[in-house]
Amino acid sequence: MKRNVELVVISDVHLGTYGCRAEELLRYLGSINPKMLVLNGDIIDIWQFRKSYFPESHLRVLKYILDLAYQGCEVIYITGNHDEMLRKFGKMEFGQITLTNRLLLNLNGKQTWIFHGDVFDASIQHAKWLAKLGGWGYDRLIQLNNVVNWMLQKVGREKYSLSKRIKNSVKKAVKFVGDFEETASHLAIENGYDYVICGHIHQPQMRRFETKKGSCMYMNSGDWVENLSALEYHDRAWTMFYYEKEKSKLQHSGVEEARFRISLEELLRSIVNGTI
Repeated sequence: MKRNVELVVISDVHLGTYGCRAEELLRYLGSINPKMLVLNGDIIDIWQFRKSYFPESHLRVLKYILDLAYQGCEVIYITGNHDEMLRKFGKMEFGQITLTNRLLLNLNGKQTWIFHGDVFDASIQHAKWLAKLGGWGYDRLIQLNNVVNWMLQKVGREKYSLSKRIKNSVKKAVKFVGDFEETASHLAIENGYDYVICGHIHQPQMRRFETKKGSCMYMNSGDWVENLSALEYHDRAWTMFYYEKEKSKLQHSGVEEARFRISLEELLRSIVNGTI
């Protein structure tokens, strides 16, 4: 039985990279019935795209999202830095699918501002080559981490996150995350928004900020590389979904066997022709 959810926000899936956890994402998507799905940037990693690596599970994610749209779910694709090539198209609509650079929603009277967040990253704005090198290095680190975790599981030990260890031990990285959250929140307060939702930093978060001018709730949907997290809005409340905490409750939804309304060939043709 699928859960009914009014709104789901996911980001930083990085389809086309070794770190992407497509199978887990498919299982999560197959367990819910959302009215609206917001893809908040870096869904397809165009920066690191290579023809030699785009497995079927990654294609199935795209197929499943398109099938959700065909079934009536409103899908909003917000561009990020790894899929910035799509930004040149501005705002476009394809039936139930909308491509845009930012989104403003009214949720039961609350103004909700959603954007990827790379605009606050100085390395993206001023040294893109360095950011791309960092993205490549992060993907290699995830590959190494997968090998380490495989070995740990073989000897009955818990999984270990190398990247989280590095991030938490480097003061500049910790400060960057704090500054990112504060900057986004202050800007949202200045504009009178109640919620601000970002991605980009792969750091799931739900945190209230207050200033002399007001307050807002800052949220980050995390990623589907390490944290495997998503934001869900239902019955006027926000919650953070963590796959690792809930995976035992997820029933096999038959996503792999589902008969989609478009074939893999049609999907590839649409990508080549630039119609999605």
